[in-house]
Amino acid sequence: MPASRISIRTKAGSRQRGWLHVWGHVIPVALGRGGVLANKREGDGGTPRGTFRPRRLWWRADRHSRPRTFLPVRPIGPEDAWCEDPADRRYNQAIRLHGDHPGDRLARQDHLYDFIIEIDHNTRPRIASRGSAVFLHLARPNFGPTAGCVAMTRPAMLRLLQRIGPRTRIVIE
Repeated sequence: MPASRISIRTKAGSRQRGWLHVWGHVIPVALGRGGVLANKREGDGGTPRGTFRPRRLWWRADRHSRPRTFLPVRPIGPEDAWCEDPADRRYNQAIRLHGDHPGDRLARQDHLYDFIIEIDHNTRPRIASRGSAVFLHLARPNFGPTAGCVAMTRPAMLRLLQRIGPRTRIVIE
């Protein structure tokens, strides 16, 4: 049975790091370079404060076997991307890109996007410039800050995936 709630809080003394709490487990996470912000804007590097729901898991099927999760799952293909252009009608949505078109490619060379939990930040309604591509994904080896996402180690992600479902509330404080 999936958790009903997970919470993410900033670590004392470091606005770019935090703790994710789920079912009595505490997972260290990297946060956005701008810290947790109540008024998220495109490009500010902030992790949005609020309550969100996970929408689906995107994963690199070419690198990993399908993880156990209660979430809907979609493999990442070479043309999968995310629209980050506030002027585009597809802003903050998954898109398919061909060639060198701009967008946040999901099939990255590094491993940060090997597992992506898509959340419903700025989705209903989608408001231009209120932030896009806010995910839970894998952390850099040094736990460096993200562009606004919440990042964790691969083992922590795999444990979280077993405990999260579409009705889980993700509370970022």
